[in-house]
Amino acid sequence: MSRFLNSRYAELHPYVPGEQPKDRTYIKLNANESSVPPSPAVLEALSVPLINGMGRYEDPHCMDFRKAIAEVYHVTPEQVFVGNGSDEVLGFCFLTFFSGRSKICFPDITYGFYQVYADTFGVDAQVFALKPDFSIDVDAYVRTDRHVILANPNAPTGLCLPVSDIERILRANRDRLVVIDEAYVDYGNKSCAPLVEKYPNLIVVQTFSKSRNLAGARLGFAIASKEIIKDMNAIKFAFNPFNLSEMALAAGTAAVKDTAYLEKCVKQIVKTREYTVQTLRSLGFYILESHTNFIFVKHPVLFAGDYYRRLRENGILTRYYDEDRIRDYLRITIGTPEEMDEVLRVTKSILCAVA
Repeated sequence: MSRFLNSRYAELHPYVPGEQPKDRTYIKLNANESSVPPSPAVLEALSVPLINGMGRYEDPHCMDFRKAIAEVYHVTPEQVFVGNGSDEVLGFCFLTFFSGRSKICFPDITYGFYQVYADTFGVDAQVFALKPDFSIDVDAYVRTDRHVILANPNAPTGLCLPVSDIERILRANRDRLVVIDEAYVDYGNKSCAPLVEKYPNLIVVQTFSKSRNLAGARLGFAIASKEIIKDMNAIKFAFNPFNLSEMALAAGTAAVKDTAYLEKCVKQIVKTREYTVQTLRSLGFYILESHTNFIFVKHPVLFAGDYYRRLRENGILTRYYDEDRIRDYLRITIGTPEEMDEVLRVTKSILCAVA
């Protein structure tokens, strides 16, 4: 580090994304991205006039995009905040509402950015252990007076809480914020977005990087009360009013309107996921019940770290966490049927070699 680094970041451990190697062509199932293209409406939206107009700044209020999201989720544009991916939206939640005096909590096994943001912004964070079956201990969040951040469905486990449990947490203390990160909600789950009218202490965050196949466009949004969104926009305009490009806004607006294509893509992922799970279980794998576009697997004789390395040697990238409680598991994103057939073929070969 340089001698100019702010001392508060001296012990910071940044988030480590899934690897993006360029040494060969890989089947990339390590970052919960999408292997299919975005809606055809996105391509139509990225027109020549749009490109020729890029010499001008985009609308900093992103109103067309916010209106499109609001229409789909049955809220008003004033209840929608948009950002450069859901990571930035979560960052604005921290920056806007959590200070050094704030106290927050989240699970011990969840999206790693929550701890990174807590460290970055100097927020007092407490982790609550998942139960032995990796489910969330709802009672712990009901009892605490800390602000709450939950990924639902959770990552990397893939498990999901019913909306009724989220409501229990919201009702328990209306003087603390509850942030629900719904990056994977579209894969057969119910969103908490309809609850924002009833609970002014709720923020729902979603992304375009998963079900809408736009990870490279960097688009995310939050739905909350008008007052919360107004606060977040004030901080955004104090930091970076132009946080989304004209191209990204056009792509996002087109994608969110094409609900039929979203449903088609989700159905295919769920179908491919269930086929993959069924086949891996027949090969002796234990797999947590997934409500997402990935699966979390382990095998009694194939160590997860070895499985990860052998898949990589065969051109397949997955995500291995060498951490307490989950080092026996490997996370595998669900790709196209053809990609998952290759995963299964290579897996059978690996198992034959270790038998």
